[in-house]
Order: sequence, then C-alpha cells, then structure tokens
Amino acid sequence: MTGAMRITYFVHILAGTLGIVSGFVALYATKGARLHRRIGMVFVGAMLTTSFFGVMIAAVRGVAPAVNVPAALLTAYLVITALLTVRPPLAGSRWLAPGLMLLALGVGLASLTFAVGAFAAGGKRNGMPAFPFVMFATVGLLASAGDLRVMRTGALRGAPRLARHLWRMCFALFIAALSFFIGQSKVFPEPIRIVPLLALPVLVVLVTMFYWLWRVRIRHSLRGIVGVGTPEAV
Repeated sequence: MTGAMRITYFVHILAGTLGIVSGFVALYATKGARLHRRIGMVFVGAMLTTSFFGVMIAAVRGVAPAVNVPAALLTAYLVITALLTVRPPLAGSRWLAPGLMLLALGVGLASLTFAVGAFAAGGKRNGMPAFPFVMFATVGLLASAGDLRVMRTGALRGAPRLARHLWRMCFALFIAALSFFIGQSKVFPEPIRIVPLLALPVLVVLVTMFYWLWRVRIRHSLRGIVGVGTPEAV
C-alpha cells in the first residue's frame, strides 16, 4: 500500500469516527439548539469527507465497490439534502436540486440492478448479500421521488420540512453506524465481537429516527424543538 493510500485510509477512518460520534450527539441534543446546530455541521463535514475518501478507496483498491460506492454517494446525498432542507437556498444553486435528485436516482437504479442480480444468483452478488442493495435501492428511489415532489410543489414548511431533515440526517448516521459496527466488526476485540451487541447502536439510530418521525408527522408535536412554534402555527 502506498503512502498516499495510507493517508486516504487514515482520513477516511478518522472522519468516519468523528461523524459517528457527532451524529450520536446531534441525535440526542435538543433539536434546533446551539449544540445541535453546531455539532450537526460537524457531522455533515465529517460524513462528506469520509464519503469522498470511501469512494476513492472502493474505486482504487476495489474494496466491494458495488456496496461501498453507493453507500458513500447516498450518505453524501442525504446529508447535503437534509442540510439544504433547513437552510435558505444558495444563490445560483438552481442546478443543485435536480443534480442531487439524479444522483439519488442513479444510486437507486444501480442498486436495484445489483439486488436483482443477487437474487438471481441465489441471494448473493460477488459474495455480498442482497440486503444492502435492496436498502440502497429503496432509499435512493424514494428519496429521489421526494425531491421531484419538492421541486414541483415548492419548498416544504412546518412538520414536513422537519421530517425531511430528520429522516435524511438519521439515515445517513444509520448507514455510517451499520458500516462501522457491523461492516467492520472484525476490528473490535473478540470478547465484544457479539453481533447483537454491535447491532445495538445501529438499531438505536433507527428507533430514534422512527420516534421523531412519529412525533413530527403523526402526533404533530414540536415540543422541545428550539426555534419552532406550536403545532397550530405549523
């Protein structure tokens, strides 16, 4: 391995670790408060960095590119669109929304192709199970459909806007946690290399995401979210 590739791995691992730590802090910080906003920006920067270097490693070293490239691209897409959902539109960025939608659509269609190939080959593609392909295909296609709806109807307001931000940030953290705790389980000491134990942080992210979606979209409860008015105002 060359020196440049060692640096690439180091930055990828460091950024991924920072992303997971900052993501969990943001997950349980008071929504909309100063800590949440600041640590959220750290999470976005860390996820974009680890995604960029993850694509490089997968492409150059051939490390499961069919899984790792879609995972990295989808993670970057999710954090960018989640951030743009709660930020004012950038000047001269009219191309950004359709470009991101096409990225998610491309990831979704490619992953769907891989999933079909995996099922046709008995449940695996090049040794990889069909689950990640199905997951990336589902999220990519649904997210791109959501982008198309927003472009047609205009920017979201109130609870739908918060829900879009929350699920995209949470799912990006879910992908990162799944990649680390399950995908890299071999790096953990053998005494704690227990699948149910390592899966716990991953499930926590998923459960917390569904909890917030239930509160915001079904109960219409915005209590405890700083800077947001009452449900009636929404």
